[in-house]
This record gives sequence, structure tokens and C-alpha cells, in this order.
Amino acid sequence: MTQVTIIHNPRCSKSRQTLALLQEQDCQIQVVEYLKSPLVRSEIEGLLAKLNISARELMRTKEVEYKEQGLADINLTEAQLIQAIIQTPKLLERPIVLANDKAAIGRPPENVLSIL
Repeated sequence: MTQVTIIHNPRCSKSRQTLALLQEQDCQIQVVEYLKSPLVRSEIEGLLAKLNISARELMRTKEVEYKEQGLADINLTEAQLIQAIIQTPKLLERPIVLANDKAAIGRPPENVLSIL
């Protein structure tokens, strides 16, 4: 049985769809509600490495907070963008599924099947 972790927001339809898809698989699922238990720097850095993307690519750029905090500024460093995610967890793209030492963003939900 595959062990998976989903970084989840129950209010997000894509996140709910991804969780339902995982429940249909032969998986043992750990659900992390990142708005209740925000990720720490090392967890975000680990996600970035597994996803092979930049911090900006892990952010929800259409959120009001992204614009309000001036995060579109191309001069911001990775460390500054990661700090913004830590301080405003809502900015984190979701859902993210971790399995088999890999990660995938569930947009669309079927994306996560490639790592199971």
C-alpha cells in the first residue's frame, strides 16, 4: 500500500477532488490541512526540490494577498518568496501530493496519479 501525504484545503474543490481520487487508489493517506498547520521553511524547500519549481511557481499569484504584498516584484529572492508563503499560507498552491519520494500538484487532480 502506497503511503501518500496530501497538502490539503477542504474548501478548495480541486483539493477535494484530488483527495477523492487518492481515496479510490490503494493508498494510506495522511491529510495535512496547511491553513491549520502551516508548513515551515524546510518543508516548503523540500516541496520545491521535489517539484523542481521555484517558490513563485508554488504560489497562487491571483490571490489578493499576492498583489497586496507586492510579490510580483521580480527582484524578490527565493528566500523572500518562501517567507511570504510561511507568513501567508493561503498563497501556497494546492493540493500537493507527496508519494514515493516525489511530489505533484493536483491541478488537474489526475496529475497526482503519475507519482503513485
